[in-house]
Amino acid sequence: MRIGLFGGSFNPVHLGHLIVASDAMEAHSLDRVFWIPCRAPPHKAAADLAPAEHRAEMIRLAIAGEPRFELCRLELEREGPSFTVDTLRELRARRPADQFFFIIGADTVPELATWRDVETLTVLCEFIPVVRPGGPPRPAPESMGLPRAAAERLLARWTEIHPIGISASEIRRRLAAGRSVRYLVPDPVERYLRDHHLYGA
Repeated sequence: MRIGLFGGSFNPVHLGHLIVASDAMEAHSLDRVFWIPCRAPPHKAAADLAPAEHRAEMIRLAIAGEPRFELCRLELEREGPSFTVDTLRELRARRPADQFFFIIGADTVPELATWRDVETLTVLCEFIPVVRPGGPPRPAPESMGLPRAAAERLLARWTEIHPIGISASEIRRRLAAGRSVRYLVPDPVERYLRDHHLYGA
């Protein structure tokens, strides 16, 4: 199977995430997309991070209507920081016959040189960097701070997706200010946010 891996804090999951996953699945003929919420992101401060189980449950609610989307709990069940290379090694061990494609926002591409064992990652999976229209241009491989072969593998599937004007930080700000997030998140996620008073809702 061709399996997309969509990792992140999903703090909270929103309609933009669903569009990204759907566009990547269609553009690259993926059979499934595994949604992988991280327990402890190594590159982000945890100050405004909702508890991992809440973030996972909101993903479960958001993807319930798409049978090709699946919640993957590997990083929630592993202690310590959530390093993508560890997740890929475990998935490859469990599913040796499958191909893996890691979906990543184009704005994160310049940070990849700081990721743990990123050269190993480019061997364990293929990357799908997704960019909105008008977003950052595809960088030159020599600007990546990586060996050229690894950089070229990272950039090979540069993919333009739908324009999306939704961000998790905007949703957190609106909730804290008592404003509506309807039409920014799936309805079941909106109810969950308010029922559990997340982000000041």
